[in-house]
Formats: sequence, structure tokens, C-alpha cells
Amino acid sequence: MGNIFIGSEIVELGIQIEKNGKDFYDAVAAVSQDAKAKEIFLFLASEEQKHIAIFQQILDSVQKYEPAPVYADDYAAYMKSLAAEYIFTQKDKGEEIAKSAKNEADAVDLGIKFEKDSIIFYDGMKKMIPESDLKIINDLIAREQEHLMMLLGLKDKLK
Repeated sequence: MGNIFIGSEIVELGIQIEKNGKDFYDAVAAVSQDAKAKEIFLFLASEEQKHIAIFQQILDSVQKYEPAPVYADDYAAYMKSLAAEYIFTQKDKGEEIAKSAKNEADAVDLGIKFEKDSIIFYDGMKKMIPESDLKIINDLIAREQEHLMMLLGLKDKLK
């Protein structure tokens, strides 16, 4: 039964990532001087808010789910290690990181890193959730990939 806690813990980290992402994008949008950059940052903040609600739904199903025991302890250790290295899993880091951006281009680079790290984390999460939620996670990963492409396009525009 210990794996139930691990699975829910991983999803809770997903919620924290999205909260930090929303805070980050809201903060960089607030100081953005470029209209297109501001528009994209605000859109991304609204997307992160939607993801928080989706992860909350997943959390409700994960709390009743026990992942397959094959390599469960090793995999849980991997996910915890991955989460420990990912700054956006730490509470209230989004706004703090946004303040470190020197300009819009720097904020875009931070957003790119955030989206890439999220994709890696969510891909790893797929082994810790019920099969019925895999489509949801795959959809979230696809959205994060779209966000990444938006940010890469914005990066080119700001050059």
C-alpha cells in the first residue's frame, strides 16, 4: 500500500509545478514590455491554471490506485530524484524565479527550460498513475510541447 502514497505524491508535485508555472508566467507578463510576449505569457499562465485542475482530478483517482510492484521502489526513487533536481517542484518558486529574469528574452529562456523539465517529469509520471489517466497525461505533455514551440517562436521574434 506504500505505493499509493508515492503515486499521489508524484501527482502533488505535478500540481506544484503547475502552480509555480502559473506564478512565473503571471509575474513575467506583469513586467513584459513586448505586447506579443505579454500575450503569450498570459496565455501560458491560464494554461497552467487549467493543468492544476486536471492534476487535481488525477490525484483523486491516484489515491485509490497502487502501481505495479515491478521496480516500484526504484522508480519511485527515480521520480523523487528527478523532482529534487527540478526547482519548480519547490513551493512558491515561480514568482521568485521570474524576478531573476533580466529581460523578456531571459524570461523566455527560463520558460523554455520550465516546459522541457515539465515534459520530462510528466513523461516519468506515466508509470505512477492508473492506466485510465494515461491519455490525460499524454494530452498534458502535448500541451506542454505546444507551449515549448510557442516560446521557441517568441525567442526567435525577440532576437
